[in-house]
Amino acid sequence: MSAYILTLSCPDRVGIVHAVSGFLLERGGNIEEAAQYNDHGTGLFFMRVRFACAGMPEAQLRDELGGLAEAFGMSWRLHAAQTPMKTVLLVSKEGHCLNDLLFRWKSGLLPVDIRAIISNHRDFYQLAASYNVPFHHIPVTAATKAQAEARQFEIIEAEGAELVVLARYMQILSDELCRKLAGRAINIHHSFLPSFKGAKPYYQAHDRGVKLIGATAHYVTADLDEGPIIEQDVARADHTDTVEDLTARGRDTESLVLARAVKWHSEHRVLLNGHRTVVFR
Repeated sequence: MSAYILTLSCPDRVGIVHAVSGFLLERGGNIEEAAQYNDHGTGLFFMRVRFACAGMPEAQLRDELGGLAEAFGMSWRLHAAQTPMKTVLLVSKEGHCLNDLLFRWKSGLLPVDIRAIISNHRDFYQLAASYNVPFHHIPVTAATKAQAEARQFEIIEAEGAELVVLARYMQILSDELCRKLAGRAINIHHSFLPSFKGAKPYYQAHDRGVKLIGATAHYVTADLDEGPIIEQDVARADHTDTVEDLTARGRDTESLVLARAVKWHSEHRVLLNGHRTVVFR
């Protein structure tokens, strides 16, 4: 039995679930998990189905799914459920998210295959080596940004990466690179934006006496930190917290939120819905 995950979206209409389940039944498919969502605001229908199927080659299954999709005007993807998602991580000088993702991956908690780490600093080459992951140091300056991004994208393509994670990578990607990575690059940032932009956001938050700190994981777009949101979370703060307390709590929240977003994306649970996402958790 081969396991697959089918994701689809299309204009909503009567009979979509019946058509999909009937299609799989006729081909010996056994549905193991299914979720759906009707967006009444846009008139779109979203669905994720995990199923097992024996006796039908994947190429034939894809070909016949194409016929079903055409009849309903579907955008769809079929994924082999057991294949981990090839992933490249980008990082600068803060390693809490990088370390967390590497640990979860090696512990079998994330269905990814981390193929490379790219950084504009050398700080984490030993950490990468401890996990036997290739480390690429690519310095970035205003004068070399275009060449650096060309080299980064070359590595991403050479590794066949389906997912790129900006694990506290502190360089703004060009519009061109954002377009090339559309729908497959995830970023993490503190949720103080836009209130506390620029350097040392936790110092600014402490100065203002915030009561909540948080983090947001979202897809990368050319609009800085405004891509479709995948996951968010917050932690309480009070007057007794120091800057160091807020920073530590913020880093924990960032790591957790990014890990959830990576997990859901790599399990094909996130579907784009315009500027928003549908997340079948």
